[in-house]
Amino acid sequence: MRPASDPNLDYRALVRRGYNDCAKAYDRSRHEKFEPSLEVLVAQIEPGRRTLDLGCGAGIPVTRELARHFDVSGVDASPNMIERARANVPGVAFSAVDMMSVDFPAGHFAAIVAFRSIHHLPRDEHPELFKRVHDWLEPRGYFLATLSRHNENSYLEDEFFGVTMFWSNFSLAEYLTLLEETGFEVLRVDQQQHPLVFAQKRS
Repeated sequence: MRPASDPNLDYRALVRRGYNDCAKAYDRSRHEKFEPSLEVLVAQIEPGRRTLDLGCGAGIPVTRELARHFDVSGVDASPNMIERARANVPGVAFSAVDMMSVDFPAGHFAAIVAFRSIHHLPRDEHPELFKRVHDWLEPRGYFLATLSRHNENSYLEDEFFGVTMFWSNFSLAEYLTLLEETGFEVLRVDQQQHPLVFAQKRS
């Protein structure tokens, strides 16, 4: 790990390029392991409702599992990942776009998920992302996301599926406060390696 503190470096472009370059290896790893914890969401929402996978990667296993129950869309900044997602989960509306650039109508989704994706944004953008998610959700809609346990300044990891990757996160306590301040009620926190937080938009 090394600090990501170069003001001349476009870290958003680094993430996009990194995932483009490691798309094949990343896709293969998701076929082999990583089980999504979507049961809590599936139990709350009627089949066929609109859902969104933010940072969907190659579409497996999260988007694929969501597609078994819901009308799901997926967005990811990496075109190569989106190409693989379209092959892995045919029939889903995938878009190659940064989650801070994409836009949806207010109240459009019954649920939004973000598995291992938010930490690739600079953490000073996380409050704005939560506001966007809150706006896109219908009243009492659900947000399910893997967040981080520890507060860590932005850093680079040089051996992420053979590429350099950017990370940036607050602590879990800070995230829970931020979600409450944004207008969510935190319903459940599963203490995994990356804590899984289940929240509901307050009406």
